[in-house]
Amino acid sequence: MTSVELSGKVALVTGASRGIGYGVAEALVARGDRVCITGRNEEALKEAVEKLGADRAIGVAGKAHDEAHQAVAVERTMETFGRVDYLVNNAGTNPVFGPIADLDLNVARKVFETNVLSALGFAQRTWHAWQKENGGAIVNIASVAGVSASPFIGAYGVSKAAMINLTLQLAHEFAPKVRVNAIAPAVVKTKFAQALYEGREAEAAASYPLGRLGVPADIGGAAAFLTSAQSDWVTGQTLVVDGGIFLNAGVG
Repeated sequence: MTSVELSGKVALVTGASRGIGYGVAEALVARGDRVCITGRNEEALKEAVEKLGADRAIGVAGKAHDEAHQAVAVERTMETFGRVDYLVNNAGTNPVFGPIADLDLNVARKVFETNVLSALGFAQRTWHAWQKENGGAIVNIASVAGVSASPFIGAYGVSKAAMINLTLQLAHEFAPKVRVNAIAPAVVKTKFAQALYEGREAEAAASYPLGRLGVPADIGGAAAFLTSAQSDWVTGQTLVVDGGIFLNAGVG
């Protein structure tokens, strides 16, 4: 990574030891921000912090839905950097594939706790710790599954639809000092989404007008925009980053 001037801004990115979250953290550090990243695996977090730069990043291990972990992550960010301008809620789970007609409701609760309630918890704590008085931006990583039905990841999609609506509510309540937006990616090449393309990547990519699946840097760039001065008049929006896949809706 090339040397850059520190922007003075600080971001908290959840679920960022790898995949989309790491791609977001990398994009923010590259422009000069400092970051606190979270994740469940302490060793993976340490490796991610080393790659980002120990002078630019810290890691806090824990489960996103754990309220004690949320509190520690925000406190550590404030103690280390003195501020938390941006929150990127990326932590998510999808432990089940298939229709929701016979979905175990305990599994559904786990999905909503991680994908929705953790985002709300982090937003509340970030708001009270810094953003209420000083402003900032929040970006929620949703999914195209939250704006369109899916035959395989219904529970995940419903939770991401709730996250999109949470984005609207927070944007309304946190204005004018804090902007809140969401990003809805299609399939991004990560371990999390591997089951959706493994062994058939070329076939999966062929259905995208832009001819490829997404990569974490695609979402990192979108998050960098939504936490930048270039998006100062943007709030309550969901930016679909999908390689054009929605252009094929209704075709065939």
